[in-house]
Amino acid sequence: MELKPGTRLRSQVGPTEVVVVKSPGGDLGLACGGQPMIPAGDAPAEGLTVAETASDSTLLGKRYTDPDDRIELLVTKPGVGTLALDGVGLGLKQAKPLPASD
Repeated sequence: MELKPGTRLRSQVGPTEVVVVKSPGGDLGLACGGQPMIPAGDAPAEGLTVAETASDSTLLGKRYTDPDDRIELLVTKPGVGTLALDGVGLGLKQAKPLPASD
């Protein structure tokens, strides 16, 4: 699926919803809980479950990114299921340190 900034996606195996903040463009395989994510307005497929290896939870209002910082997602609804891009798990984006004020 081609991901553009502003695209809203949802998990097929839980309540997790995200908004794409940054994306390199092109076809990318974004998953939650081991299952492909779908546009926010679409209905999930029947009978899908969270993969045991992808059962971490997402946190409301947190940003997730891949190790190469190619994509950034903002969680708008938390839930069960690890976010992954092309099979590589996404991690919480770390805040940048503020400059010292002397």
